[in-house]
Amino acid sequence: MLMLKIPAQATMERETEVTFGLAPKTLLGEPVPEMSWQMRGDEFLLRGEGHHYFHYRRGHGITVERGPDADASEESLWLNGSVYAAIASINGLLPIHASAVAHEDQVFAFTGPAEAGKSTLVAALADYGLAMFCDDTLVLDLSDPKRIICLPGHKRLKLRADALALTSAIAEEQVSATVGKFYALPAAGEVNLPLPIAELIFLELGPEPSILPIAGGERLVRLQDDHYTANFFASARRFDHLDQFTHLVRLARQIPMARFRRPLDPSCFNEGVALAAQYVITGGQR
Repeated sequence: MLMLKIPAQATMERETEVTFGLAPKTLLGEPVPEMSWQMRGDEFLLRGEGHHYFHYRRGHGITVERGPDADASEESLWLNGSVYAAIASINGLLPIHASAVAHEDQVFAFTGPAEAGKSTLVAALADYGLAMFCDDTLVLDLSDPKRIICLPGHKRLKLRADALALTSAIAEEQVSATVGKFYALPAAGEVNLPLPIAELIFLELGPEPSILPIAGGERLVRLQDDHYTANFFASARRFDHLDQFTHLVRLARQIPMARFRRPLDPSCFNEGVALAAQYVITGGQR
């Protein structure tokens, strides 16, 4: 069942509008160091390299201050990464570290640590007609207690040269002078409508490709991520221990989970992609 634009999308579009000007240098009394962030109430402050500041205040959008040593080529990475995740968190939306595809109006998301192959897998699944839903960050709307809705991706697919060689994605320009990845167009296109989440699949190393369900208390353990997206959400929501437990229990109950084990040997790559495609196309655990 396709969905029209939902209020959460309109919120993110409004709150992520960018202007250029002067940004505060602290929210907590001490100046924010390079490559660090601070959050206070409905405000977020991030400092990139040098004097490159990003300040968000709810209802006022983002102010970017480019100092004389700021690298403008890195700006979109900050805006579409940490800043976007922080804004989502402050507005009650949950960002998770995942790339995803859409099938039959549902989202199948793949999560794992950096370099686990999330983006490469999503790009490769295009060969089976599976369109990309998001790359690297998946934002969840938790406002409906009966279901969890995914917001469509807000940033472009990024792949290393070796990943491009394994997929049919179409290479575009290099991300930046300091990032060894290229923007790419997924061969099956993208889905830009909010959709319910079908499953969260954890990428793991293993001797041969296999996909197995995750059940019970292990789901709670899996959800206790230390990625910056989880840290933003926890800081923004100011959960105590009971709040955090209640939040994780809800996610564990409502999101089916699985583990996808496969070797990272390129010679086995296509076998793993075929298994993942079959799993998604046949509905996963449904």
